[in-house]
Amino acid sequence: MATVILKNVRLAFPDLFQAKQFDGQGAFTYAATFLVEPGSENDKLVQRAIIEAVTARWEKKAPDILKTLRGNNQKCCYYPGNLKEYDGFDGMMALSAKRQQEAGHPMVVDQKKNELSPSDGKPYGGCYVNAKVDLWAQDNKWGKGIRATLIAVQFAKDGDAFSATGPATAEGFEEEEGGNELI
Repeated sequence: MATVILKNVRLAFPDLFQAKQFDGQGAFTYAATFLVEPGSENDKLVQRAIIEAVTARWEKKAPDILKTLRGNNQKCCYYPGNLKEYDGFDGMMALSAKRQQEAGHPMVVDQKKNELSPSDGKPYGGCYVNAKVDLWAQDNKWGKGIRATLIAVQFAKDGDAFSATGPATAEGFEEEEGGNELI
């Protein structure tokens, strides 16, 4: 297992506070996808961590096994974004990370490391975050794979939201006169 801290990456499909099932089936998990610029320092960190995890698991067979897993988003958590047709994915690498519900939700904090809750409206899909994940090699009854466990997410800065819903804000409201009169 290798721990990686990604810095200033875009967040997609954040299920950080409530565990969900994939297509209504299987275990409940917390999840997030992080979009990484190819060739960036973040990309290099992930690539090194994958090689470290695969080598620790399969030793001399690691290069051959890695060839069969790369580029297959069902077998490898790190894949070219153009395999998906989602906003922001084209030209990027995507790192998909999950956390089992039994482990509790990942730590989610703001820039000053204050814990966030769903009512804070961040992080959201399209914002920029720092993320901590553990990369590991899977070899069990479900087959071989490279997986990422979601540990923590730190909101870094706003970005264009991927969905119709952006961050919660009161911008545009005016202060209203009056008190708490009953109608």
